[in-house]
Amino acid sequence: LSFFDQFSSPSLLGIPLVLISMTFPALLLPSQDNRWVTSRLSTLQLWAVNQITKQLMMPLDKKGHKWALILTSLMVFLLLINLLGLLPYTFTPTTQLSMSLALAFPLWLATLLTGLRNQPSTTLGHLLPEGTPTLLIPALILIETTSLLIRPIALGVRLAANLTAGHLLIQLVSTATISLMTTMPVVSLLTFLILLLLTILEVAVAMIQAYVFVLLLSLYLQENI
Repeated sequence: LSFFDQFSSPSLLGIPLVLISMTFPALLLPSQDNRWVTSRLSTLQLWAVNQITKQLMMPLDKKGHKWALILTSLMVFLLLINLLGLLPYTFTPTTQLSMSLALAFPLWLATLLTGLRNQPSTTLGHLLPEGTPTLLIPALILIETTSLLIRPIALGVRLAANLTAGHLLIQLVSTATISLMTTMPVVSLLTFLILLLLTILEVAVAMIQAYVFVLLLSLYLQENI
């Protein structure tokens, strides 16, 4: 098999299984009930969601707090998908550009349209910094407009590229570990230790990339409110 076969969309009997891999993480979340005393898992979930919401809402004004539900839900969704994609025989939907860009573009557009509706002059004013020399005005407007339009592409590509690179590194090192096991067991043991460290690093990357994706969206939102 090719190293890139792990990124091909899985299918069964011609039916794509991407939707199942996207909805499966939600089954792991404990459902809420009306009891005063809940399970430890429910308590841990509430604490984690509370901490995530607090971190995401910290840089935002009160006007942006109405976005708390969608940003926190997106954070939990990306976090679960990224972490579950590190398990064997699983598929990570966020390694697909179609998935990451489909999340990045509408949310970025929503923040931009919010700014154009609530404060159009301030939002358009970001395209031209104050005190710009007259000769540089056309060039700066073009540069700022390009950087504004590139934001959703950068959001999606950053998420997909980091996870893809990590998965490829893990597969390359694990292949080397298995290949060297019979010929050079000592070197194989060293590569196995590197594989363990790399797996821990990938768990951290999966969490950090989910946080960075949503944090940048909240910063774009803050600019427009």
